Amino acid sequence: MKKLFIFFILLILSSGLVYAEDEGSLWDNYADDTGAPAQKYVPDKDFDKAIEGKMRRKKKNKNIPKGEMYRDSNETDFITDIPAELPLLSVPLNLYIAEDSIIPAGHYQVKGEKIDGKPVLKFYQAHYLMAQIPAIETKDDFGQQQVNFVKLIDHSAGQVKIIFGGIDFNAYAVIDTAQ
Repeated sequence: MKKLFIFFILLILSSGLVYAEDEGSLWDNYADDTGAPAQKYVPDKDFDKAIEGKMRRKKKNKNIPKGEMYRDSNETDFITDIPAELPLLSVPLNLYIAEDSIIPAGHYQVKGEKIDGKPVLKFYQAHYLMAQIPAIETKDDFGQQQVNFVKLIDHSAGQVKIIFGGIDFNAYAVIDTAQ
């Protein structure tokens, strides 16, 4: 009997201690001291509607006719849309490119271009053009596995051969070394 009496007293005391007004009043009076804008409550229905609208926009048009002009994955377009990353060449010694011009030892990004129909190799450090040398275009890929490559190899006494490969063409140049 004593336990039942204590239970009723606790029940009466606990029911009278907590009063709540309507559902939104607890957060309506909350003031944010950080200066951040107040967050707005979004009902589940509005959230679901926004997600469904976004999903509808992402659906692909399935009425595209598949044929010769339509390609689901075109690797060539993918490769040409990627910004070109120039291959890096480490030059361990000075190279003569003309009587007065020397390519000093260092690291260079090499870009192959055709100027007036003739291939040239441009040597860059950062975004500065350091040198431009004429090259000889070839169909040889020099046994390289990569599409874009540049390498410096020994050619003969006092000369080196720079081989270059790119999407547009492959080329090489024979250059004298500074002694």
